[in-house]
Amino acid sequence: MQTQQINSTITPFHQKLNFPLTKKQITVLQINLGKRCNLACTHCHVEAGPKRQEELSPQVCAQIIQLIQKFPQIKIVDLTGGAPEMNYGFKPLLEASRAAKKQVIVRSNLTIYFEKGFGDLPEYFAKHQVRIVASLPCYLEDNVDKMRGTGVYKNSIKALQWLNKVGYGKNPDLILDLVYNPQLPFSDKFSLTPNQTQLEHDYKVFLQEHFDIHFNNLFTITNLPVGRAKLHLERKKLYAPYLNFLESHFNANTVENLMCRDLLSIDYLGNVYDCDFNQMMNLPAKTFRGENLTVSLLLATGSLDLIGEVQTAAYCYGCTAGCGSSCGGALV
Repeated sequence: MQTQQINSTITPFHQKLNFPLTKKQITVLQINLGKRCNLACTHCHVEAGPKRQEELSPQVCAQIIQLIQKFPQIKIVDLTGGAPEMNYGFKPLLEASRAAKKQVIVRSNLTIYFEKGFGDLPEYFAKHQVRIVASLPCYLEDNVDKMRGTGVYKNSIKALQWLNKVGYGKNPDLILDLVYNPQLPFSDKFSLTPNQTQLEHDYKVFLQEHFDIHFNNLFTITNLPVGRAKLHLERKKLYAPYLNFLESHFNANTVENLMCRDLLSIDYLGNVYDCDFNQMMNLPAKTFRGENLTVSLLLATGSLDLIGEVQTAAYCYGCTAGCGSSCGGALV
């Protein structure tokens, strides 16, 4: 069931736009390698965790590598999870993408570097000039540990210092970005994400003064009512009020830059979606002929540009509220 059908007081997102949300040329592959993760964060839209076993298969991994090698229009390969580093196919996909001259983004929780078998990652990432987008939902310890678990903040700080030591945040070829998420609400006193430019300044001053940590960019990302964030809102009876809040702050100027317009989101089974949120809500991308899109179909047709219109739902208001939200932060 699509989200907009659950709450009749929400204007269906496609009606708010007054025009079809069409794709641009595809330039980004975002691959969710699986749900295995060493953390189980309260806001995780993937509902990832240590007990999850779902991950990429060798067959689907090989098909995605074919896509990466076949299509020069792909400029960015964005690896996510779960902790992408823990799931099958991570290094083969990363190395195939770099060999094909693609920019590789790894969405890291930072603490993975201290798990057994993953201590080589900072040096490995530097060797391959991977762009790291790391979750640090606040620069204060208490807020981070409430969202992500006791001790996560201290390990995240140690990981950032480690990345700085191998050149991240200092060498222009080694980009280190951080991600801010607001805490989940416990009342109907909702707020939008803070101004990204000002918050980036605050992060940089605090982290440099207290830990001598340097990074490149801060991305502010709105909590969309998907996954554990949705479950939390439903438990607190805040789901409908939160959607109404997001709709009331809809900003049409964000639509041109929505990440779903030039991105394909691929799951561990080889299914294709317009974005990672649609993936988690099982809302598949559709071809011009109305077929569910898969990696196999992309390879068989020899084209990445098979989608007529982006599939939308009420949670899309989270990406278009205020200054907008995307995997690359604010949109306007």
